[in-house]
Amino acid sequence: MARRYDCNDATDRTTGLREAASAVRRGELVVLPTDTVYGIGADAFSSEGIADLLAAKGRGRNMPTPVLIGSPNTLHGLVTDFSEEAWELVDAFWPGALTLVARHQPSLQWDLGDTRGTVAVRMPLHPVAIELLTEVGPMGVSSANLTGHPSPETCDAAQDMLGDSVSVYLDGGPTPGIVPSSIVDVTGKVPVLLRAGALSVEELRKVVPDLEVAS
Repeated sequence: MARRYDCNDATDRTTGLREAASAVRRGELVVLPTDTVYGIGADAFSSEGIADLLAAKGRGRNMPTPVLIGSPNTLHGLVTDFSEEAWELVDAFWPGALTLVARHQPSLQWDLGDTRGTVAVRMPLHPVAIELLTEVGPMGVSSANLTGHPSPETCDAAQDMLGDSVSVYLDGGPTPGIVPSSIVDVTGKVPVLLRAGALSVEELRKVVPDLEVAS
């Protein structure tokens, strides 16, 4: 049976974060608020947890799970060949609605789906999310919806879709909006905007003027 905690209540938030962290360490699924929409997450290094996440959403391995982290310093252990421009984007827009696609360290023992050696990574601007990520480390997190359904802006909407496939729901109230993060590929010599979202091309080019836009 899923447990739900009101993170706007100090006592409930403390208990909920503790229970969510325990669930993640057991390889179970949790739902958490972010600065875009609610996400469903699992330990990024739990192959069973990520498989359960994809199954809960009805999603295939051809759509790999992004990774959320609680600090830019975590990148040092996750990615390789990270360019100076990539770090400039991190400095300018993290925490926030910018996802970076980078080459992951080949030594990492994880299975996020068919990633072809890359990882989509982001640091969200939400205190509940950051507190959980700081406690448990990198999490594979995708929008907390069934594939083909709208991304949820409330915990109710997420729970209606995912039910008892999730162990712990952290209710942080309505999220700021459904505009997704912008996605920039930093695996090549020049950053490439794969998806325009909360950050516009113009905003991104103020930091990396040579940013290209995928056709």
